[in-house]
Amino acid sequence: MDEYALEVIRSICGSLSELDENQFEQSGAVEASYRAIENDIPEIAIELLKNRNDNILLRRTDPEDSRNMFAHAVAHRQEKVARFLYDEFDEMMDTNMVTVTDEDGNNILHIAARLASHSQLDHISGAVLQLQNELHWFKSVEGIVPRFYNMKNKDGETPTQVFLREHRNLLKEAEKWMKKVAESCTVVGALVITTMFTVAFTVPGGNNEGTGFPIILNTTMTHPSEVSFATLFKVFGVSDAISLFAASSSVLMFLGILTSRYTCQDFHISLPKKLIIGLSSLFISIAAMMVAFCATLVIMLQGKKEVCILISLTLIASIPVTLFLLLQAHLLVEMYGSTFRPDIFNRRRYWKYKNDENICSCFNRRWWFTMRKRWMLVRLCALVLLYFISFIVIFINYTGNKWFN
Repeated sequence: MDEYALEVIRSICGSLSELDENQFEQSGAVEASYRAIENDIPEIAIELLKNRNDNILLRRTDPEDSRNMFAHAVAHRQEKVARFLYDEFDEMMDTNMVTVTDEDGNNILHIAARLASHSQLDHISGAVLQLQNELHWFKSVEGIVPRFYNMKNKDGETPTQVFLREHRNLLKEAEKWMKKVAESCTVVGALVITTMFTVAFTVPGGNNEGTGFPIILNTTMTHPSEVSFATLFKVFGVSDAISLFAASSSVLMFLGILTSRYTCQDFHISLPKKLIIGLSSLFISIAAMMVAFCATLVIMLQGKKEVCILISLTLIASIPVTLFLLLQAHLLVEMYGSTFRPDIFNRRRYWKYKNDENICSCFNRRWWFTMRKRWMLVRLCALVLLYFISFIVIFINYTGNKWFN
């Protein structure tokens, strides 16, 4: 149905392109394109712009709102329309498209600094991601017109001051959510650290009282085809160390979040990046902890009669890892895509203003991540989970075959 609607729009826009300027203005297409931007239907405005490459669509005749189309797209967070105008009307970007101010003295940065409508924010889950999206818009527009960064409107406010005033409540909600998540994950990470640190000195089978050397390493197999205790102990030791180090890194990341200043700028890159690293490290620590648990089961339940019990308990041990991945994968994917996504506009303007000290820092980052590549994280998480399950299955099959022989 969307394809049919788009074909209808293209047909109408093609007919409108044959009209002269007076007929086009009287047709109501200009007002329709602005209403389409307000109602999140960017296809109408883009198709009209493709068929009318003149300046009629770029100015609005409504006396209550005299903003041009680019400012209107920025105000309503219409990325497709703003990027299309930026790419196709390159010469006008240096003149009246971005340099004009309204009756209150607000430039394009003041407009970008205002809080988006609820309909736009409702599409984004969580106060942190909403604030990050608002910062991304502000920084992207700032990269186009860095010289407007310190300009004041008639109220004596700079764009940054307008942004802080408009997003004050959203900043409080984002801070509250970030602290709550960091505190909860810190408790989980501390429990993992305590458990794995204790397990490191409580090896299966105990230690020799005289030398302190693990007794299990000197134990011989009842059958020469069985897996040696030394190999199982290595799996246990490596998994325990990985879990301990990953949990420690996770706790340090979450402590860094708790001790942050929680300024608006921190929610752009710094805090989301720490949260991504912390959650990823916590997942690795839990997965390694389950591997250590499975290795301990193999050591303690040697024998043919316990194979079925061993297989069942090992498969059950993979449930916490799967649950953690399913519950947190959505948050990680959205946070990853929102943090490392490219700039809304092209980078060609960066070379023009590369000597400007107010240039947005977002142009100095590497932009090989795109919005579509956010699903690479989903594939990575699925690959890690598949690797973990495959490791358990192969390990069980290998040891089970040894025992049954």
